Amino acid sequence: MSAKALALPGWLILGGLLLLLPGCGSIGDKYGIKIPSGPRGKAVTAALEEIGTPYVYGGTKPGKGLDCSGLTQHSYKKAGLRIPRVSTDQKAEAKPVKLTKVKPGDLIFFRVKGDSHVGLVVDPTRFVHASSGADEVKLATFTDAFWRSHTTGAGTYFR
Repeated sequence: MSAKALALPGWLILGGLLLLLPGCGSIGDKYGIKIPSGPRGKAVTAALEEIGTPYVYGGTKPGKGLDCSGLTQHSYKKAGLRIPRVSTDQKAEAKPVKLTKVKPGDLIFFRVKGDSHVGLVVDPTRFVHASSGADEVKLATFTDAFWRSHTTGAGTYFR
């Protein structure tokens, strides 16, 4: 059999290669976030993938219903880390981080209407959290006046 007989049309080769490419971009591209590699990136990706998931008090079911600490616990689990279930325990057991030094994957803590709240940092100014006020997991800016005035600290379980 000759080499010419085995040649495939260019359009067929190109079409086959296009099938091998990933989708239109990463979840980070969708939100304009540069996702780090390693465990921090896995935690950030897991949190971003839950945007739009309904807020459910006590919720621990990704894609179905999460509360703030359920979201952070799920995100850290995807990164291979086990953390406590509730936000107050997550804060108490995390290694403290200065707010000016937070990195993607770190946790940021708040007190809102007397309740403890937690989110997962995704870049130098934004975090993902399960918001009872918005009834869903969403992206927010922790440098906004509201969040700045309610911030109680930051912490991490990453080394």
